[in-house]
Amino acid sequence: MLARPALAQAARSRTLKFVPQADLAITDPYRTTAFVTRNHGYLVYDTLYGIDESWSVRPQMVEGHQVEDGAKRWILTLRPGLKFHDGSPVLTTDVVASIRRWGLSDSFGQVLMAITDDLSAPSDRTVQFRLKRPFPWLPDALGKLSGSMPAIMPAHVIDAFKPGQAITQVVGSGPYRFVANERVQGALLVYEKFQDYVPRQESVSSRTAGPKIAKVDRVEWQTMPDTATATAALQSGEVDWVELPGIDLLPLLRKQEGIKVELKDSTGALGIMRMNHLTKPFD
Repeated sequence: MLARPALAQAARSRTLKFVPQADLAITDPYRTTAFVTRNHGYLVYDTLYGIDESWSVRPQMVEGHQVEDGAKRWILTLRPGLKFHDGSPVLTTDVVASIRRWGLSDSFGQVLMAITDDLSAPSDRTVQFRLKRPFPWLPDALGKLSGSMPAIMPAHVIDAFKPGQAITQVVGSGPYRFVANERVQGALLVYEKFQDYVPRQESVSSRTAGPKIAKVDRVEWQTMPDTATATAALQSGEVDWVELPGIDLLPLLRKQEGIKVELKDSTGALGIMRMNHLTKPFD
């Protein structure tokens, strides 16, 4: 659940002020399944495939793919014009390095890599998978929406860190670039529109599929652990969007003119409770 007003302030300043559910402790989307890192990841990075509202897999960074040799050979072709935030072009050597690193830790990636005989980059725009057996869920793996998103990073950034080490240099090819020098740990994160981002040439965006249109020039994540403080900031217009307001405060927010309360994530969340089996009646 979240609450947001009409964004009049953002329209004037072209800045969206957002209160995330928690502070961003880890910027490397491969190293955690936390949704706050995943959400950061979708601002900064891009993925080969996306998932739409009907849970169908659609091409994102890829222009398309071919399946040959009894479905054991997949050839993925990148869209032209893709660039990283440091100005370098996105090449398939970057894609191969990213998939290999992601496949070490992600469970879906581990399954994919276990049946992959060879992963190579025959050209700057084509990636080739040679599989031990048919695996029709390859696009699903490379476009998965849950934590540990399969973000594409520059190979030179990956090579600068040891295997298993969290990457702290944030360089993606997504619609926003991370402004590291404005980060205030536990308080503020800043993202600026990446002018060289090339959206897909389609008319409709759907979840993580379709064109990603950056409609504001700057996004500021303002961390406010206290929900009452975040609610007060929303009511006064200091922020535009609160991702996870306190449930007890929703009736108050619904009554205030200019604030809209919406359920944006219809999939919900899974909560787990572990009982103390040394205490009755759980013993």
